[in-house]
This record gives sequence, structure tokens and C-alpha cells, in this order.
Amino acid sequence: MLFNQAAFWARERTIKDLKTAVLNSNPVVTVWDDQTMIGFCRGTSDGVYRATIWDVVIHKEYQGLGLGRKLVETALSHPLMSQVERVYLMTTYQQKFYQKIGFQENQSTTMVLQNTYDLNPISLGDSSMITEPKELDTVTV
Repeated sequence: MLFNQAAFWARERTIKDLKTAVLNSNPVVTVWDDQTMIGFCRGTSDGVYRATIWDVVIHKEYQGLGLGRKLVETALSHPLMSQVERVYLMTTYQQKFYQKIGFQENQSTTMVLQNTYDLNPISLGDSSMITEPKELDTVTV
């Protein structure tokens, strides 16, 4: 699987969890060489204010060919991403790659919550939750 081969940070992800992540993301951009997925990225967005690019992965044998840049630019051109005020992403070692695309390091405080599922939310009832499946936009690169 592409994630096990080319993404140290995603090696423990299961197919079930990846499916859930993909179903809750839009856009999802993939690159294929015949029947083999060689590139992947996904985004999430509110369509107005904020969006995030997630999981940019290129198969090791295809790195250095411009596919990563093309994946990110394709995701950024999607209508849910292209109109927002800010697009975020998190990276461990690829800052220079993303700077070439136009991202800038953000000096503001980044905070992380490791979800322990021990929350006490306001009861909103069933009517406030959207549980219907949505249709994904697909993009061929």
C-alpha cells in the first residue's frame, strides 16, 4: 500500500480508517500508473474561511517528477479550497517543498489535542448532526 511504502507517519493506518478519512474529505486527488496508486492527497474545507491539505504522498519511485506539486495544486484549485482565506497543512520534514508552492511557515502557536474521547458536550439532539453520505468530487491528474 502507498502509505506503508512512502509515508512513515501513516504506516499504522488501517484500510477502514483511511476509508473513513477519505469519505470525510473533499477534494481527494489521486495519481495512478495503470492499476497502481502512485500519488494521493486530500483536503478538508469549510468553503469560506479555512481549509487543510492532508496526507500528501508520492510513491518513492515517482518522487522528483513534479507529481507532489501537481497533487497539491490540483487540490488547491478545487472550488472548496480555492476561495478560502487560508489553507493550512502540517509537515515534519518537507517545509521547503511546500514553500516552493507558496506556503509560508506560520509563527503562531499550534496546538494539538490528543483526543481521549472524554468530553462533556452540550446535548444537541439528533437534528443537528448530518449523517447522510455525501458524494465526492473526483479529479483526474
